[in-house]
Amino acid sequence: MPGLMIKELKSPLEMSDYDLGELKPGYAKVEIKAASLNHRDYWITQGMYPGIELPKVLGSDGAGIVTHVGSDDDKSWLNQEVIVNPGWDWGPNEAAQSAEFTIAGMPHNGTFTSHMHVPVDTLRAKPKHLSWEEAAAIPLAGVTAFRATMSQGQLRPGEKVLVSGIGGGVATFALQFAVAIGAEVAVTSSSAEKIAKAKELGAVAGFNYREEGWHKKAAEEFGRPNLIIDSAAGKGYANLISVAAPGGRIVNYGATTGPPETIDMFKVFWNQLKLIGSTMGSPADFRGMLNLIDKHEIRPVIDQVFSLAQGNEALARMEQGEQFGKIVLRV
Repeated sequence: MPGLMIKELKSPLEMSDYDLGELKPGYAKVEIKAASLNHRDYWITQGMYPGIELPKVLGSDGAGIVTHVGSDDDKSWLNQEVIVNPGWDWGPNEAAQSAEFTIAGMPHNGTFTSHMHVPVDTLRAKPKHLSWEEAAAIPLAGVTAFRATMSQGQLRPGEKVLVSGIGGGVATFALQFAVAIGAEVAVTSSSAEKIAKAKELGAVAGFNYREEGWHKKAAEEFGRPNLIIDSAAGKGYANLISVAAPGGRIVNYGATTGPPETIDMFKVFWNQLKLIGSTMGSPADFRGMLNLIDKHEIRPVIDQVFSLAQGNEALARMEQGEQFGKIVLRV
């Protein structure tokens, strides 16, 4: 079976044949039609991820057709168009993932391949209004954005929400989901072009986080957000605490610029802020995310489509950080 594999850290991925192994009961074989990249894939290539096992087929996001099932009980899935939930073994606790929780593409072989074996309980019907490329863009970023915005963030129609670092897959989904339910959205970016694109998707304001005092400008022009969705943390986290509305929520699904230098606990307790962590999403989050996408016929924003053989070019595009939306591989 051909797959785009990582064999050595900080080296290009290689297209190689690998053995899928026996199809176990409770699993399905999916013919992958399209896959998409996440920053996780790039971080793995650089050794910046725990529990790396080599060699491995990368890729957490995929959409395709079920060709075989490991048990007669699952025959209803045969020939169905599906997307795959990349989060496996979440566990019974809706509040947080179990110790057994894993993500497709490491330590399991992932979606950068023509076929893969996945647990049947990770299969969901592909939204009918989406192309293969659009469907493949959804899973990891979509469920992460849904949990951060809806489940953890408890966003309600009419509230003000600030999405930081617009352009990445999760941030773009968070913008789209918030707009869909009737929230008022502002974004931050260092790119005027990305802010302009966000406004085309429904954002009402955008601010350059590299400008001194941007958070004061945001408070004056947009107002203090009830919810902030952030993946950066780092030095800029202090500005988020300062701009949040009294009683506001700040949800972090990452910390790409490192831990905050300081946290002004006086502002946190005096303004009764809620600082909330969020990682991926549960099966219930995945279902809720797909329901929202179906209800509002949301289309994922795709930055660029590459062939599977161009996987290294796609990773280079992600490394540059210039993308707006998802980078997709057509298989």
